[in-house]
Amino acid sequence: MDRPPETPGLALFDFDGTLTVRETFADFMRAATPSWRRYLGGLWFGPMYAGYKAGWVSGSRIRAEVVRFGFRGLPANALRAAGGAFARNVLPTRLDMRMMQRLDDHRRRGDVVAVVSGALDVYLQPWCAQHGLPVICSRLQVVDRLVTGRYEGAQCVGEEKARRVRAAWDLSSFGEIHAYGDTAEDHAMLALAHRAYFRGRLMGAAGARTI
Repeated sequence: MDRPPETPGLALFDFDGTLTVRETFADFMRAATPSWRRYLGGLWFGPMYAGYKAGWVSGSRIRAEVVRFGFRGLPANALRAAGGAFARNVLPTRLDMRMMQRLDDHRRRGDVVAVVSGALDVYLQPWCAQHGLPVICSRLQVVDRLVTGRYEGAQCVGEEKARRVRAAWDLSSFGEIHAYGDTAEDHAMLALAHRAYFRGRLMGAAGARTI
């Protein structure tokens, strides 16, 4: 990477499919959802999943429906414990080490580095805490110590990613902003960056190269 700028930069990383080699949402649902709900959910959501793969159903919609079905009424402490175990035992096996190296490069040059993701707080927050990373992500709603099956606020995807980034930092205070993503849900965040990378390739430049 280039020499550190006089003014620190900001590096924003999506998580699923960017810092990991594949999406982790389904892995966590399988790990944390009661077995009887997994069985019924497989029957219930089969047609919706087919619609998602065909592009007829949005990722945000299917995630909201699956979370509602899988987690509604579960004790929040039990789900947090499942998230912590998932962060410790499963996520290390899903990491893209090339992108983790890129993240470490930004840290070494003195940039502010953060994860901005639609992934669930119950597992992404403990993983980011292990790595000393600030995180902006989707949060599950808890009422009376039970998970409601709804999100607390909007899912952290699309324009919501960009909105939360702008709320968290004064972007004009950074010498250069880098952003990394892999799906259309990252485009609004990528648009905030001076240097945006989509699926490992620099966007908006002739002769775009893979990092």
